[in-house]
Amino acid sequence: MPFDFVYITAASPDQARAIGRILVTERLAACANVFDGMSSCYWWEGKVTEARESVLIAKTRSDLVPSVIARVKALHSYSVPCVVALRVGKGNPDFLRWIADETLPKIGRGRARLRQAAGKRQPRAGAARAKFGARKSR
Repeated sequence: MPFDFVYITAASPDQARAIGRILVTERLAACANVFDGMSSCYWWEGKVTEARESVLIAKTRSDLVPSVIARVKALHSYSVPCVVALRVGKGNPDFLRWIADETLPKIGRGRARLRQAAGKRQPRAGAARAKFGARKSR
């Protein structure tokens, strides 16, 4: 089973933690790490821009990456958030098994758990966006 670390930038550590907590609560990721204090330099709307951001790394199965991307886009304050998946080539088999065990089951291997997670763990998409405000920058 392949695994990915999903690299996400956020406007603040609070936003990164909120998105990470939702991903873990909804079992789209087994773990979310937040790194604060990143300095970014990038092109935005025809200008070179600099900003302080936070990094969120979500540890998940590769088959869940499209769902992670969709969820982050729904929650994020940026109009074009950085959400990219980096494949894990090798790792501690026990740790990788833990990621598999703590994320949503594949369809057919636990439909009741999947339905339960989808039905009970869906915070409003607008809640995080409202808290952090819509931003034009990435």
